[in-house]
Amino acid sequence: MYRSCIIFVMFLAPSSAWATDATTTMGVSATVLNACLVTATNMAFGTYNPTSSTPTDATSAINVTCTPGTLFNVGLNAGSTAGATVSTRQMLNGATPLDYSLYSNAGRSTNWGNTPGSDTVSQTASTILPISFTVYGRIPQQQSVGAGNYTDTVTITVSY
Repeated sequence: MYRSCIIFVMFLAPSSAWATDATTTMGVSATVLNACLVTATNMAFGTYNPTSSTPTDATSAINVTCTPGTLFNVGLNAGSTAGATVSTRQMLNGATPLDYSLYSNAGRSTNWGNTPGSDTVSQTASTILPISFTVYGRIPQQQSVGAGNYTDTVTITVSY
């Protein structure tokens, strides 16, 4: 008698080859600059009465934004009028000057000039947010000036 024997032969389909990995590294770098931005609002004294016995006051805001950790000073020059100084600035109407002063404190006793370490706002370490400074202006009372519009332009310098 015959014996039947069934032999199963399994052929496995070749499976996908095992993947291998190759790795390396990539350096990444950047240089962060010390940089500052400065903006300011105009100082508008409004009307000045030369017969009044009180001075005319006004304020302005300076905003400084620098790279975090940057130390800086904020200075104000004498303005655009020839002969003006940082302690006695002058607005002009034609050739007629109107004296005024700029201060770094509300009591208007600390002159704000343009010499770092002398009459500028003290060095300040910045953050990413703007730092605001108030400029306090004053036109002294009873100046002998004629009616009209008087103007000047002050340059703000941020040294860092």
